[in-house]
Amino acid sequence: MSDVLPFVETFGPTLQGEGAAAGRLSSFLRFGGCNLSCSWCDSPYTWDADRFDLRREISLLTVQEIVARVPAAPLLIITGGEPLLNQKKPAFVELLQHYKDAGVELHMETNGTLVPNRDMVRLIDQFSVSPKLAHAGEHKRTQNRALAPGWLRVHDQTPAHLKVVCETAADVRETREMAEKHGWPLDRVWVMPEGTTSEVLNARWPEIATAATEQGINASHRLHVLAWTDARGH
Repeated sequence: MSDVLPFVETFGPTLQGEGAAAGRLSSFLRFGGCNLSCSWCDSPYTWDADRFDLRREISLLTVQEIVARVPAAPLLIITGGEPLLNQKKPAFVELLQHYKDAGVELHMETNGTLVPNRDMVRLIDQFSVSPKLAHAGEHKRTQNRALAPGWLRVHDQTPAHLKVVCETAADVRETREMAEKHGWPLDRVWVMPEGTTSEVLNARWPEIATAATEQGINASHRLHVLAWTDARGH
């Protein structure tokens, strides 16, 4: 059904917790489905049928039904799951166009395995691209966590920030190497500590922050976790 989209939840106004837009007043719109299966995923209810009843978590809604549910904020974050799984659907383009026409700033969070098409590049004001390192665990079947090479074309046309979850200084070094391999501008590279509690995040933060300064890239804490732990709706 091309006229409906896999809606999971929407929430806000809240604060964007991480990356280049950290601290900004935002609303979030989350879609179901993902082409990866990270072990520490903070939204497994969008894709993990082994642990969640996806028929309850995901609702197939029209554009009008989704618009009616999304709270107002100057910045709307499109997230998942992996939202680019929907990029070829006319309803998805229609939804983004609705917000673009209304003057809402649109950001999209993606795992970087899929390259956005022309419609996405035209409609999205900023991409937050989060490729997964080895500590995300083994992925199912033929899932490939590698950053798609086509992003070089994208971040030449619209802001695209690399935002990578790291556990150690070695992960930070790997992130810089990944950025250089893909020709990613270092001023658009961010690392942040992995964790779903303030205790874990704060324990990792000094090492991650120090390594980021040594590698000449940006670092972000996870403000939403510090404020609200990993509770849904923030």
